[in-house]
Amino acid sequence: MDDPGRASQILDNLIAAGKAEPMIVVMPNGNVAQEAAPGESKQGFQKPQFQLPNTMDGKYEETFHEIIDFVESDYRTIQNKSGKAIAGLSMGGFHSFHISRYYPGTFDYVGLFSAAIRHNDRVQSKIYENIDETLRAQKAKGYKLYWIAIGKEDFLYQANIDVRKKMDRMNFSYAYRESEGGHTWRNWRIYLSEFLPLLFQ
Repeated sequence: MDDPGRASQILDNLIAAGKAEPMIVVMPNGNVAQEAAPGESKQGFQKPQFQLPNTMDGKYEETFHEIIDFVESDYRTIQNKSGKAIAGLSMGGFHSFHISRYYPGTFDYVGLFSAAIRHNDRVQSKIYENIDETLRAQKAKGYKLYWIAIGKEDFLYQANIDVRKKMDRMNFSYAYRESEGGHTWRNWRIYLSEFLPLLFQ
C-alpha cells in the first residue's frame, strides 16, 4: 500500500543519519470498526469512509492500554514513560491528545500534528469528561515534551489555538510549531521529521 506519510523512509533516514534514536513504532488503526487497511475487510474491498462506527466515541481511547500491553508483552521495550511517545495527525492527534491525558504518567512525549481536538458533544463517554482535571493530572505526573504543530490555513487551526489557551491558563508547558499551508501530507511529513529527533534524548 502507498504510504503518503513516508513514515518508514523518514524514520530510516533520520536513524541512519544519527539524528533520531532507533525505536519501535506502532501504528494502530484509529477506526476501530475496520479490520484492516482502509477499504479492505473479510467482506472484500469496500470504499473507504471518513468516519466509521465507533470512531471518536471514546472506545479506542478507553481500550488503548490493550495495545500497550500487547506491545510490551511481545517486544523488548522500555516499560516506563521515558520509553514511550504518542503522536498522531488529524484524528490521530485527537486520539493522542485524549489518550495521553486520560492515562497520565504513561508517555513522556506527546505530538499533536493538525490535531482534531474537540469531541462531539453528542457522544457520551468518560474519556471526554473532566478534560481540565485530566490535563492537570498529566502535568502533575510530568512529561518531557508536549509538541503541537498546525498549519495557518488548517481548518483545525482555531481548535488548536483554543486548546493552547486552555493549557496556557494552567501553565501546561508545550512546544508550538506553526507552518504555512493546511491539512496536508506535506505538513505532516515535515512535522514528523522535526518531532522524531526530539524523542528519547
